[in-house]
Amino acid sequence: MSDNNALDFNIIASDCLIATNTDSTKVFDLLQKLKNKYSEMELIAIFNYFLKIEYRADVLCWLIRELDRYRDSSSLAPLTELLLMRDRTPNADYHRDYYTNVRVLCAKAISNLKDHNSVHALLYCLNDKNENYKIRLSCADALGKLGDKYAVTSLMDVVSDEDEKSVYIRESAAVALGLIGDMRAVDSLVKVLENQSGIMDKFSYLKEKAIEALCRLNPNNDRTFNALKKSLNDENPQVRINSIEALMDYETQEAESLIKNMLFDEDEEVQRNAVIAMYNIKGESVLKEILAEGKYSVICKEEAQNILDNEKDYEE
Repeated sequence: MSDNNALDFNIIASDCLIATNTDSTKVFDLLQKLKNKYSEMELIAIFNYFLKIEYRADVLCWLIRELDRYRDSSSLAPLTELLLMRDRTPNADYHRDYYTNVRVLCAKAISNLKDHNSVHALLYCLNDKNENYKIRLSCADALGKLGDKYAVTSLMDVVSDEDEKSVYIRESAAVALGLIGDMRAVDSLVKVLENQSGIMDKFSYLKEKAIEALCRLNPNNDRTFNALKKSLNDENPQVRINSIEALMDYETQEAESLIKNMLFDEDEEVQRNAVIAMYNIKGESVLKEILAEGKYSVICKEEAQNILDNEKDYEE
């Protein structure tokens, strides 16, 4: 077969027991056998059609994963309809939450299509605070992968929304902003660092993601610098490590001095990262200084020696 118009989707669906109460395992076997009978483009058309009429979550997930492998633009419409739950009337057996994992897979598959026409649907789900948080998370992730600057304003609003029930959604929005790379996001990301503190604070991981996003954006302005400087005193070691990495981009004497002070941090991993950062800034001379002077910890000396040894092995 070569003409999709000649395919009788209803007959194929009936043969594969689509939209029936048959055990899904049997359905999977029948779907798999279609690959021996139809071309790739025919399979895409068939699976797109099945996506519109099937209602069992496990079968829908199978279909979405298959369509995600092909990544054909024709799948955008049925994937979007399923994400938005159009023409899906919930009932006692298949209520809305029953489709959560299905819709999460839809968002991922949609982002892999790289079609910017999908932005509105993804934003619709992200901005619906009554929506399942897993759906909103997956849509934030998808928007970051898609990289469309139309989403920046909404993502900034999510990051800045202190009334947002799920901090994980704010984290995903921060990551997305870093991936999109629009400088408008700097303000909302810096506010995260200015407003929250403490390792026991539920916003600690949000700060990590905000700093990572700022590293991608590299704004190099005084306000961001001061926020990163403040974050070097955060109780969360990973926030301090991320701040060290971000400050390297400033290439100023003050930034270098701040990073060098972190060689005396109480946390061993922070010390190690500070050694690596200083090496990236100053080269081997700072490693030899660390090894020669007694004021530096054993951890710093070990890391300095490891770097020197690795450099020697690379040269040989």
